[in-house]
Amino acid sequence: MKSILKKIAFIFLAILGFNSCSDFDEINENPNAFTSDEVSAKFFMTELQIQLYAPNRYPYWRAQLIHADRYAGHFTFGFNGSWWTDALGYDYNSGYTDAAYDWMSGYLGKLSGFINFVKEGGDLQNDKFYAIGLIMKGLYYQMYVDTFGMAPYTEAFDPDNITPKYDELSTIYQGTIADLDEAMAIIGDAEVSGEGVELLTNNDLFFGGDMQKWKKLANTLKLRMALRAQGANGATFAEGAIAEALAAPLLTASDENALMEKDPDISQWANAAYGDVWWNFGTGSNWNVGKTLIDNLRNNNDPRLTYYAKPIDGGDVVLTQDAEGDSRNLFSKHSAFILQQLDDAGVTYSSTSGTKTVDGVTIDTVGISIAAGDYYVGQPTRLNGFIYSQVKEQLFSRPADIVINPKNQGKEIFPEVVMTAAEGNFLQAEAIVKGLASGDAQSLYQEGIRQAMAMWDVPEGDISTFLGTEDMAQLNGSVDENLEKIAIQRWIVSYSDGFEAWAIVRDTGYPTELYEGVSDFDIYAAGTTLNGAYPQRMRYGNGAYNTNGDNTNAALQQQGPDVQGTKLWWAK
Repeated sequence: MKSILKKIAFIFLAILGFNSCSDFDEINENPNAFTSDEVSAKFFMTELQIQLYAPNRYPYWRAQLIHADRYAGHFTFGFNGSWWTDALGYDYNSGYTDAAYDWMSGYLGKLSGFINFVKEGGDLQNDKFYAIGLIMKGLYYQMYVDTFGMAPYTEAFDPDNITPKYDELSTIYQGTIADLDEAMAIIGDAEVSGEGVELLTNNDLFFGGDMQKWKKLANTLKLRMALRAQGANGATFAEGAIAEALAAPLLTASDENALMEKDPDISQWANAAYGDVWWNFGTGSNWNVGKTLIDNLRNNNDPRLTYYAKPIDGGDVVLTQDAEGDSRNLFSKHSAFILQQLDDAGVTYSSTSGTKTVDGVTIDTVGISIAAGDYYVGQPTRLNGFIYSQVKEQLFSRPADIVINPKNQGKEIFPEVVMTAAEGNFLQAEAIVKGLASGDAQSLYQEGIRQAMAMWDVPEGDISTFLGTEDMAQLNGSVDENLEKIAIQRWIVSYSDGFEAWAIVRDTGYPTELYEGVSDFDIYAAGTTLNGAYPQRMRYGNGAYNTNGDNTNAALQQQGPDVQGTKLWWAK
């Protein structure tokens, strides 16, 4: 990948960036310039993919880790020793929100530049690359608007309009599905993008240039968006789009996962990974795995548990009452809460109560001694500052090494999740259970689980045991109960793809423990303007107001206040 990026950078300079209007005839007259048979839009493909799914560390940390992964309930901050409580992200911070918004809104320039180059009449015209550009546009807009809500769409690609209007989500969803249809029609039966320099292979980090897999990705995204829109006010296009998607090939097989591999050598300022945060700043920047995720895996004997997380350190731990402050009077409640987490997880331990005197102040203590064994305990989501000092890191599970491995040490790093074959199966099962299609929902559901586990290299024997013995592997309940199981499996397979996992919770209401929010503010963070409710969106960044304020404010008149609790068009 390093050599690819070097070539990208060199060509990027030669044509003056995505937004350039360079005259390629003049370039080709320069004896030191690239000739036409050496220049291709494929050299921009890698950067287009990386900047959407693994941008530099700054937005990666502040968008994925601080917001999406934690709203999803997959990761949690706030153990004693962390730089933050787990209120971070729920309590609004303009600096963190701006970093996320600026990254997402700024990506549009890269995307529009690529599409303008490869469209008919563009300097790097190639209809297959144009189709890929439309699919990347769909992936981008689904992530962008599911995060913030209304956004510029119909006027966004007009370079002469610097203040484009915001479009309603129904318009964006319908337009994006139309873009995906156009992309699939262009690809048709083609298997490759062209010949010679136009042949897309290693520059494509998703599929190595396999155009039929790109077509299946487009169709799977179409099904995802149509199912999400179905039932929303005015989503008259949804059921037709669902039927069309189900009649065409989807990502369903193990060799069809859209997973973007990490290059362990590229700088964190070009291609970030979780390990760039975990290992570069000491314990203060680290995080644990969320209770809801660990509970769903552990309590259902899901073999992915040991692939997603590590057992707790355990050992001897002392909870110590604060000498002063609001949390001092809450020590009994807080220590009981911590012990309850161990009980819920089936941890074998002993505890002792005591006191000590520090600077003349009597302080209560609770000693905990964990028996030998591998225990998996998730840290509850959005714990507040009152309980911070009692949340000991060694009592909760950290992410598995493959999730947080550092670069430049030859260690495997789990790839970025773009779209999985598991989801292609789960979405079909969901449509059938909802009565929108016919077919064997149970078989599709189990195949989705099989593909989800295989993606993490779970042995086939363990997969078969789970499918044959666990109630979670059976669609054997009411419609609502079966939809809950499908939603939870979609949420589990989205581990490390917080944006999609968070959207699943808002769309379906599952897992309910997350969606129902929190109410005990002695323990949990209420969140700015949320009052304990589940976050439904992120606020727009200050850049939206500074550069397009009138249209931003007009959008809020339709969508609702610019706060985290405002529900999006499709939300449950």
